[in-house]
Formats: sequence, structure tokens, C-alpha cells
Amino acid sequence: MTNICSTGLDIGFASLDYLQIGFLGIVQGITELLPVSSTAHMRIVPALLGWPDPGSAFSAAMQLAALAAVVSYFWRDVRQVVSGSVGAVRQRDYNNQWFILAVAIVLATIPIGIAGVALSSTLNACNSPLRGLMVIGISCVVMAVLLAAAELSCRHRRTVGEMRLRDALIVGIAQIGALIPGVSRSGSTLTAALFLNFKREEAARFSFLLGLPAIALAGLKELWVLFHADLPAQAWAHLFFGLVIASISAFFAIWGLMRFLEKFSTWPFVIYRAVLGIFLIVAVSTGLLS
Repeated sequence: MTNICSTGLDIGFASLDYLQIGFLGIVQGITELLPVSSTAHMRIVPALLGWPDPGSAFSAAMQLAALAAVVSYFWRDVRQVVSGSVGAVRQRDYNNQWFILAVAIVLATIPIGIAGVALSSTLNACNSPLRGLMVIGISCVVMAVLLAAAELSCRHRRTVGEMRLRDALIVGIAQIGALIPGVSRSGSTLTAALFLNFKREEAARFSFLLGLPAIALAGLKELWVLFHADLPAQAWAHLFFGLVIASISAFFAIWGLMRFLEKFSTWPFVIYRAVLGIFLIVAVSTGLLS
């Protein structure tokens, strides 16, 4: 097996077996679309089980599983955004809600696109400081506090149909936080949308739709990088096996989350994040985990 850090790229997943990859695929698929940070769990779970860190390249490529799940679940919305915006351009009806949403999605992708390119060498490096468990623990606690503040201070009345371009830009800027393990793309964008007074289920819908280009670009970019890293065939087999498993679990995760937010608040995620973050901070401080 090729040295997993021979090119400076973190590809620890190449040293895992199919059972480990399958398990991590399930964890990745579930946590990618819940506001709990998939990259954090991809770092925490292997550490707790004594497995090698699968690496940031694995986490980024696995986002394509989330892309498949979001497009499948929100297929009607995706189709309407595409067909509605194309029809609006043909008719020069730039007040069309689907055209505005399409522009909003593009606008929201620009901040994380710039930040992702600027930080790519640090994010994908072997032993990246951003993947440290202490960083993840602090991020989890900070996001728990912000999500709690959104629940306590906001009215949760708006729908996606009331979305303005300013809202999209704010959520897009919040999406940059997803580059830090422990923050979560869905968590940061959901929290920002809640602060903008969107209903919980509408905030989640807004978050998922605005995240489609970012998820696609990050995943495809990572596949391109891995393609040029001379990975052995076994590593590619591991990666695609993980993608299939993660896609299935991601679909069920998004289905469950949308139904949960129709009836309940995000407090369970606040508590989970806070407990997880405090555990990591204590575990690292006492030497239990490193």
C-alpha cells in the first residue's frame, strides 16, 4: 500500500478495511446532513475505536453522498429552480421566485469557494492542525451556544419563498465555518437561517438547497485531487464503497431531520453538541484522547 502521506495529502482511508469503511460511511452519511459536523465525527469515531484517521480527503469526497441524498429528497425543488430560472431568463422575468433562489444559491457559494481554495493546502495536509480534537471540541461548544441563542432569540416565521439575496449572502458567509471540523456545514447554515427568523424546517430546506453547489464542488474537487495522487485500485474501491453506504444513510438522515424539525426544536442537537464538545476538551486535556 502506498504511504498514505507520501504526497502530503491526508488519505488515511486507504489503510482501512471494508468493514471500517462501511461503518464510517454510515456515520458520515448521517452526520453530514445533521447539524453535528460530519468531519468532526470522522475524526472522533476512529480515535475512539483506535483506527487510523481516514483523512480530510475522505470526508470531503464523501460529501458527494450528501449531494445525492439532497438532490433525491428535494428533487421537486431542484427541478423547479432549474426550469423556473431558465424560463424566467427566457421571459426576462427577473422577479421570478425560482430565478431569485437560483441567484441566491450562486451568491451563497462564492464565500466558501474563495475560502476553500485559500485554505485547501492546510485542510488536506497530513496532521492538519484544524483536525485536532481540541479544535473540534471547542468548535462543537461554540456552535452549541450559537444554535441555542438562535432558538431563544428568533421567531421562526419566515419561509424560503420570502428569502432575499441578503439572506443568502449571510448564510453563505456562515457556510465558511464548515471548513473547520466541529462547526458543520448544515449546522452553520441552519443556525444562520434561524437567526434570520426562518421556520426550523424551512431553515433546513434553505440550508440544503444553498449548500448544493458547495457540496458538489468540494466533493468533485477532492476526487480530482485524489485522481492525481496515484492511489492504488484498492483505495478507490474503498472510497466508492463508502460513497454508496453514505448515500443510503444520508437519505434517511435528511428524511428524519425534516420530519423532526416540523414538530420539534433543535435543542437535542444543542445538547449533543455541548456534551460532545466538553467531552473532547476534557479528554484531550487529561490525555485520554490525542
